[in-house]
Amino acid sequence: MLCVALCLAGLCAFTPEDRLPDGYTLSTLRKLYSSGDVTRWPKPQLDSSVVPGFEDLGVLPTVTYPENNPYSKAKQDLGKTLFFDPRLSRSGQVACASCHDSELGWGDGRRASFGHDRQIGTRNAMTLLNVAYYDSLFWDGRAPSLEEQAHFPLEDPLEMASTRQLAVNRIKRIKGYKTLFKEAFGDNSITFERVAMAIATFERGVSSNRSRFDKFIQGDSARLTDAELMGLHLFRTKGGCVNCHNTPLFSDNRFHNTGLTYYGRKFEDLGKYKHTGRAEDVGRFRTPSLRELSETGPYMHNGLFPDLITIMNLYNSGMPHPERKESQLNDPLFPVTSPLLHPLKLTAGESRAIIAFLRTLSSSQQRETPPVLPK
Repeated sequence: MLCVALCLAGLCAFTPEDRLPDGYTLSTLRKLYSSGDVTRWPKPQLDSSVVPGFEDLGVLPTVTYPENNPYSKAKQDLGKTLFFDPRLSRSGQVACASCHDSELGWGDGRRASFGHDRQIGTRNAMTLLNVAYYDSLFWDGRAPSLEEQAHFPLEDPLEMASTRQLAVNRIKRIKGYKTLFKEAFGDNSITFERVAMAIATFERGVSSNRSRFDKFIQGDSARLTDAELMGLHLFRTKGGCVNCHNTPLFSDNRFHNTGLTYYGRKFEDLGKYKHTGRAEDVGRFRTPSLRELSETGPYMHNGLFPDLITIMNLYNSGMPHPERKESQLNDPLFPVTSPLLHPLKLTAGESRAIIAFLRTLSSSQQRETPPVLPK
């Protein structure tokens, strides 16, 4: 059975007791990675720029709520109702749930989302799964918290095309909301700040269940096949994936230029630069979490990549590193791909093993039942 798993990954040359190129056997790797002690894991292969402050993979901690917006069940329920309510939008037809559907991995499965008057946006709707663990929100990090995030889609002319005042006025006219706000906040005053706090409270609860990877590293050594185990090891070593996709979130919460700026062409997107105006941020996008990756395609900030094989081939090639044309020699905004990205020289079997491992990061997800909206 072990040999069969390896053959499926294109790694038939190895048996569990054969030594891999870095000296480990699969049997040894299985014991180390499932030991429940990350300090016993093989040393990751890290770029020198990543070493300071590096945090290895692990199990997600319990979600914490900010002191200025503590959790309550009533506030979460109110947030869920507002999340599903299209009356916050100008047209009365677009809700937060329109682009973040629990049956589609808390995204919408589209390259870019439809919004107000069926206009199409320019970026892929990021999944809300595990959003509580991010240091900032959106692909470009322009919102420092979930509470701050709420007004951006509301006021975006391509999304909900509304205003804070319009949204609040509509909610105030709905009698049923007065009771919900009183239960959540102690009185029935309705403000946009409270709307944002309630939605943020609901969104912080959208998190992954334990995955097969989580159970494996906590001691259940049979949870991963040999191919998946090999993929985990390659992810942390030869593949270099852990340079950016680290921590229990499988994201370093930082921003990198992956060479997909499409500078001067269709689909051009200057990333974090649009928010900061700093030349060094051109083309930088937030590192997305890899948890629940099987459920959250299509991929990258523009949603142009439909499957994991395409993504693996791109990373294995080193990602695009565009060269300046003569007319661009003095262009201060010419995008520079991150030096962390270079050809990996993974075999086809090794790439398949990493993909097999990535699929172990998905967990069973509960489908969110839409609430009955108040009248």
